[in-house]
Amino acid sequence: MSGKPSIDHESTKERIITDSRSEDSEQQKYSSDNDLLLSLKEKNEKVSQLAEEYNINHKKLMWKIDLCVVPPFCLLYFLAFLDRVNISNAKVYGMERSLDLSSNQFSAALTVFFVPYIIFEILSNYVLKIVKPHLWLSCMILLFGVVTICMAYSRNYGGLIVCRLFLGIFEAGSFPSIFYIMANFYSSAESQRRFSFFFSCTCLAGGCAGALAYRIHDLNGKYGLESWQWIYIIEGAFTAGLALVLYFVVPDFPEECRFLKTHEKSFLKKKLEIYSGNSGYEIKQTWKDVGKVFKDPIIYICAVCYFCFIVPAYSYAFFAPTVIGELGYTAMEAQRHSIYPWLASMGFSIIIAFVSDYFYSRLPFAILATLISITGFGMLIGATDQPLVKYGGCFMLAAGLYTAMPILICWVSLNFSGHTRKSVGTAFIIGFGNIGGIVSSFLFPNHEAPHYTKGLSIGLAFTVFALIMLLVYCSFLAYRNKRKQRQEYKNEWDSLDSREQIMRGDLNPDIKYLY
Repeated sequence: MSGKPSIDHESTKERIITDSRSEDSEQQKYSSDNDLLLSLKEKNEKVSQLAEEYNINHKKLMWKIDLCVVPPFCLLYFLAFLDRVNISNAKVYGMERSLDLSSNQFSAALTVFFVPYIIFEILSNYVLKIVKPHLWLSCMILLFGVVTICMAYSRNYGGLIVCRLFLGIFEAGSFPSIFYIMANFYSSAESQRRFSFFFSCTCLAGGCAGALAYRIHDLNGKYGLESWQWIYIIEGAFTAGLALVLYFVVPDFPEECRFLKTHEKSFLKKKLEIYSGNSGYEIKQTWKDVGKVFKDPIIYICAVCYFCFIVPAYSYAFFAPTVIGELGYTAMEAQRHSIYPWLASMGFSIIIAFVSDYFYSRLPFAILATLISITGFGMLIGATDQPLVKYGGCFMLAAGLYTAMPILICWVSLNFSGHTRKSVGTAFIIGFGNIGGIVSSFLFPNHEAPHYTKGLSIGLAFTVFALIMLLVYCSFLAYRNKRKQRQEYKNEWDSLDSREQIMRGDLNPDIKYLY
C-alpha cells in the first residue's frame, strides 16, 4: 500500500470552483462599490461595455422597456385619476342638487376618499413583494371601476360617502406602486422623461374627464338617468373592462418581469447596480427594516414639500370646471374649456422632462415650474374683472403644478436606493402628501363664488411654501453628500455587515445624491 494520501480529484475540482466563485463574488462586490465612485460619463461607458458582454443592443432594450413599462402604467393611472376626479364634472351637472348635498357635505365626500387612501399606501407597497404587481394592481383597478359604477346609483349623502370610502381603499396602491416599480427600471439620467410622461396621464385624465362630460350631457334623461350618473356608469365600466387588459400587460419588477429574457434581466440588474448599487431585491425585508426608513429626516422634508404641492393641485383638479363655469360659460361650455389647460400642462411637463434629463438636473426646473404656478395664482386672484386673464391663469396654474410634482417625485424616488427605501420612502411621501387632498376639499365653498379669493390665496401660500421646501431638500442633499465624505462616516459604514449596507441603500458613502 502506498504511503501517499488518496486524492479525491472531484472534491478538489469542486473546491477550486467554489473558491473561484467566491473570489468572483468578492470581486463583483468590490467592482460594484468602485462603480459608484465613477463619473456619469464613466458609468455610461461601463454600461456600454456590459451591453457588449451580454450581446445586448442597449438602445433597443430601453425601447422595449419603455413600450412594456410606461404605457401600461399610463393606462392604469389614467383610469384611476379619471374616476377619482370625475366628481367635479358630476357636480357641474347637478349631482349636489339630486342628492340634496350642502357645500360642506360635498367637501366631506371629497375628503373621505383620502383617509383610506393615505392609510393603505405603505401597506400596498409592502404587499408588492408578496403578490406580483400585475395581479395586485389589476385587481385593485377592477374593484375601483365597479365602485365607480355604484356611485351612479347613490341616492343620498350616505351612499356617496360609502362609495368614496371604498374608492380610496382600492386606489391606495396605484400611484406609489407605479413610481416604486418604475424606479427599478431606470437610472437617474433616464428617469425624468419617463416619469413625466407617465404623470402627464394626470393631465390627460383631467382633460378627458371634461371632454367625456361634455359629450355625455347628450344622455341626460336616457333610461331615467341624469347626465351626472352617466358619467360614473360610462367611466366606471371603461375602467373595470380594461382591468382585464392590465392583468396581462402590467409589468412586475425587473427581476421577474415577463417581457425580459434571462440575459436581459441580468444585464439590467448589473446596469442599475453600476448607477445605484445593490437593490436588495433578493433579501427578505422585515418590519424592522421598514421602521428604519422612518428614522431618516429626508422623507419628512419631501413629504411636506409634496403636501404643499398637492393642496393647490387637487384644488385645481376638483374645482376647475366650477371656477371656469363662473367665468360666464354654460355647464357644457365649462366642461369643454376645462380641457385645454390640462392639455397645455401635459405638453409643458414632457418638454421640461426632456430638458431636465439632458442637463441631469432637477432643482432649477422644479423651481421654474413652481414660479409659473405662482404666476397663475396671481392672475386668478388679481384679475377679478378680466375673465380671459383668469382663464389664462388656469393654464399657468395647471402647467406649473403638474410639472413640478413629477419632477419632485422622480427626484425623490431615484435618490432612494434599494427596494425597501424606495418602497417605504415613496409610499410615505405620496401618502402624507395626499393629506393635502383633504385640505383642498374645503377651500372652494359655493358661497365664495365667483372669485374664490380665500381658496386661491391658500393655494398660493402652499405653493410658495413648496418652493421653500424644494430649496430645503436640495440643501439637505448637499449637506449629506458632504457628510458622506468624512472619514468617520466611512468608518461607521465599513463596520456594518453586508446585509445592513444593502438595506441602507443610498446612505452608502459612495452614492451621491442628484440635485
